[in-house]
Amino acid sequence: MPTLTFLGATGTVTGSKYLVEAGGERLMVDCGLFQGDKELRLRNWNPLPVPASGIQWLLLTHAHLDHVGYIPRLIKDGFRGQILASSSTVDLAKIVLPDSGHLQEEDAEYANFKKYSKHAPALPLYTYEEAVKSLEYLRPINAAQPIEISSHFTMRTFFAGHILGARMIELTVRENDKVKKILFSGDLGRFPQLIIPEPAVPEDGFDYMLLESTYGDRLHPKEDIGQRLVGIVQHAARQGGTVVIPAFAVGRTQELLFLLRELIEANELASLPIHVDSPMAIDVTQLYEAHREDHSPVIDALEKGGVNPFSPPNLHFDKSVDESKQLNNAHYPMVIISASGMATGGRVIHHLERCLPDHRNTILFVGFQAAGTRGQAIQSGVKSVKMHGRNVSVRARVETIEGLSAHADYGEILAWLARFAKPPGKTFLVHGEPKASEALCQCIVQQLRWNATVPTYLQKVTL
Repeated sequence: MPTLTFLGATGTVTGSKYLVEAGGERLMVDCGLFQGDKELRLRNWNPLPVPASGIQWLLLTHAHLDHVGYIPRLIKDGFRGQILASSSTVDLAKIVLPDSGHLQEEDAEYANFKKYSKHAPALPLYTYEEAVKSLEYLRPINAAQPIEISSHFTMRTFFAGHILGARMIELTVRENDKVKKILFSGDLGRFPQLIIPEPAVPEDGFDYMLLESTYGDRLHPKEDIGQRLVGIVQHAARQGGTVVIPAFAVGRTQELLFLLRELIEANELASLPIHVDSPMAIDVTQLYEAHREDHSPVIDALEKGGVNPFSPPNLHFDKSVDESKQLNNAHYPMVIISASGMATGGRVIHHLERCLPDHRNTILFVGFQAAGTRGQAIQSGVKSVKMHGRNVSVRARVETIEGLSAHADYGEILAWLARFAKPPGKTFLVHGEPKASEALCQCIVQQLRWNATVPTYLQKVTL
């Protein structure tokens, strides 16, 4: 009998991993890192319930770390199959995974130097070299039409509207006379989209659907995002301060550059230095420009008119370490966009460490902050936060713009589901904190009269 096992993204928004077994073959959809509090992070070190060597294929919905960041570890533990994803997701993974390996090595080295780790020595989950080696297994595909993976598995993809390359995956599973269709939503984007195509509405019926629920209990504010951004930047500029924006290198950084360009060109915001201090975000921005198959009509129209959508005036790409360090000596109003988006690592930590104690500065969050992350702690109003083994005072102004989220809220999800020709036989709510997943589950059951449930970690169901 075909089975589905939930290896991650249950009770949390991270660690997406789903194992499908049929006819003695094993296929995994997504292979993400657990992020957040210590209990979750420790799961990254736990062996999978099946040997990595026994998994033949891995399909990817998109290239965020919570969906691809475990790949080098999977290969380190014995996986030797094919990894299939859209062309742009493959290109993004080639940036994201080596960067992740580098950061993990760097964090382990720093922990050993400062001696604040309980482990001696602290070790990375995988190294930069191991991450680079893992790229050999990636295979770009165009799966708008069904692709037969084996006699037991066929896949097809649809635009998910989340980030560049993001796709929903339709997986047809066959064993003996049984045929089951599963739709993996991946991370579902919003309506309308500025940069990438909107989420598609698959026409076929499905026996099962795995649906993300990150904002399952919340609606995004109906605010003018541009004016909020103008107000926040202008306030910091009047104080002579810096706006530090922890932003995902993939997706959020490009949206911010797009908005800042629009606002400055419309004379709604005075031009001031804008620094993208993230080598990965810089490389990713170039991929957003190159992968035209993932462009929205808005981007196509701008480019036809000779406009670079992601290049506001006074933009600086700080790729080298020296360029990043020089920002510490700048004493004029500016915007720094730096990764990681949840302030869990990367160059943004050094900017936060410098800017948090000064009331003239502003820390602006523009994405979901998972429970247990440093970003969530700062956002919640703590008086101090631990960085590099010491407590840093939080005196800077802390602001949040939720409307930039790349995840649909529960109203947008319900509106999307209502467009389905027929409901799936059963819907599993994943990729959400418990409260969010349960809330969306209840909405789907009560408003749409669908069969929906919230799975648990390592739960295995027969299809």
